[in-house]
Amino acid sequence: MITCDLHTHSTFSDGTFTPSQIVKEALRANLSAVALTDHNTVAGLMEFLGAARGTALEAISGVEISTGYLGKEVHIVGLFLEQEKYAKLTDFLDVINRRKEESNCALVAALHTAGYELSYGEIRERHQGNVNRAVIASELLRKGYIREMKEAFRGVLSAKNGLYIPPERIPALEAVHFLQSINAVPVLAHPFISLTEGELRRFLPEAKEHGLAAMETRYSTYAPEVTDAAHAIAQEFELLESGGSDFHGENKPDIHLGSGTGDLVVPYGFVQKLYAWKENRI
Repeated sequence: MITCDLHTHSTFSDGTFTPSQIVKEALRANLSAVALTDHNTVAGLMEFLGAARGTALEAISGVEISTGYLGKEVHIVGLFLEQEKYAKLTDFLDVINRRKEESNCALVAALHTAGYELSYGEIRERHQGNVNRAVIASELLRKGYIREMKEAFRGVLSAKNGLYIPPERIPALEAVHFLQSINAVPVLAHPFISLTEGELRRFLPEAKEHGLAAMETRYSTYAPEVTDAAHAIAQEFELLESGGSDFHGENKPDIHLGSGTGDLVVPYGFVQKLYAWKENRI
């Protein structure tokens, strides 16, 4: 089967592979297409596209936008971004990134007060892309405060711990509407990670009205029954399907590009249908 990966992260957000290294790894994994979908930034896309030029790999420009719905964090992926719209998208993302920066600074200050020798200036110097809790967790790991990334999210970086105060998030429906307005393909990322089935069923009709094209039905951590449930719901709401590993390199060492934890398969047919949706909207 010809396969792809439509959800990956580079050093321009919280991954450890550069965009060029993602291209190289996708070629090594014999993928036909890969999308770079860094959190709230398109800064790595030019390097990504340049690295894929002249190869057999189809490089798809993307982004993953952090949004809110019913008080929960919901991620919306935009695929097939057009280069001439990057600036407009960056302007849209600015408010998200400003709020996130404020939240990051407050978190690192709280951690420092609690006895963790962290400096936000040092984190910024060490990391070229957008900072989030995964980046801060990697610093805690580097300094020996934790043994693995998951430990930080279960403990000190959890909102339940009291040190992390989430930023005010833009509404998910607003992000969906904006992406379709710039001829991108809006996709709901890993729906069962962020929403219950009841919340998902409430979200999808509203999101479709705002331009949602698809939802991820194939994802690294989905058990077979979850994949089946996601597929059934996508069909019920007449949505296209997408999928990806959510590859982060060494920050998620058990997740591999294209194959997730080992049995992820995202057929290239997903790419063809998603691009056809985009073409029919223009």
